Amino acid sequence: MTDRNANTGPRHSAGYIGRFAPSPTGPLHFGSLVAAIGSYLDARHVGGRWLLRIEDLDRPRCVPGATESIMTTLAHFGLDWDGDIVTQSQREEAYRAAFEHLQANAEVFPCACSRREIADSAIAPDGSRIYPGTCRNGLPQGRTARAWRVRVDDAIVVFEDRVQGPQRECLGDEVGDFVVFRADGQYAYQLAVIVDDAAAGVTDVVRGADLLNSTGRQLHLQRLLGITPPRYAHLPVVVNAAGEKLSKQTLAAAVDPLDPGAAWLAALRFLGQNPPDELETATLATIRDWAVRHWNIAAIPARIHSQASPFVPHTPTAGVPATNDDPRRQT
Repeated sequence: MTDRNANTGPRHSAGYIGRFAPSPTGPLHFGSLVAAIGSYLDARHVGGRWLLRIEDLDRPRCVPGATESIMTTLAHFGLDWDGDIVTQSQREEAYRAAFEHLQANAEVFPCACSRREIADSAIAPDGSRIYPGTCRNGLPQGRTARAWRVRVDDAIVVFEDRVQGPQRECLGDEVGDFVVFRADGQYAYQLAVIVDDAAAGVTDVVRGADLLNSTGRQLHLQRLLGITPPRYAHLPVVVNAAGEKLSKQTLAAAVDPLDPGAAWLAALRFLGQNPPDELETATLATIRDWAVRHWNIAAIPARIHSQASPFVPHTPTAGVPATNDDPRRQT
């Protein structure tokens, strides 16, 4: 087996580039705000840049007006980004170039399998199905390609997460060959995100721990494409009283624009930053400036999820089934 040690070590503060990359599937909820604040503070604490990218590649899931709503909310909460906003829907040429590089090096293969055909395969840690390798050595007779998958073989990915600690994943056993070009003609999230991060020079990715299980796939693709990996930090995911991740599917409420200071303080406490009591009556600018100066990523609890009660109320989800159609979970 082959170890891929992707711990890139410390970065010089002057070269730090972070980013926040929401999908425009609805307004920002408190969980999104926690991820935005965490990535923002990690960048600003060292004088780094903080970029905004809109991940609108999966167009059927995008909600009209959501991008504008996200931008307005970030600005209202004092989260100022650097440079121009990047939108994935405008970057398909870059994804195509990366995909063609993988094709030229025989790192990908066509696959005829539908989701139904692999529905009885083993379940991966992120809830997707582990691909059994049906088409790895060629398409079955009479079948045509629906998608393209990248070969993982015996790759073992090892990296140090700045919040969750040491990570190790055997891609063959825990993921299987995964999709990089989907049956609907779209490039998969796993490919697009590493191409975008590399193009922007991102040195540090700070995001929710719901994406921790995607990191091994992204590091594998970065190696195949000759991309220097960023450092990763996966923050605890906010859940409601029912233990459900805040999302459109769980009817998560949009953050309240009337009291951004209270939301900031709740986010800081959730992230273990322990803001002093006197900030309860402070202005948003004062809270933000204190948080930038005192940011301590080592204080963040190393847990995958937690409830930010009472800031996040329970929202009934009857009639709203859970979904595994998140493009980030494509096998």
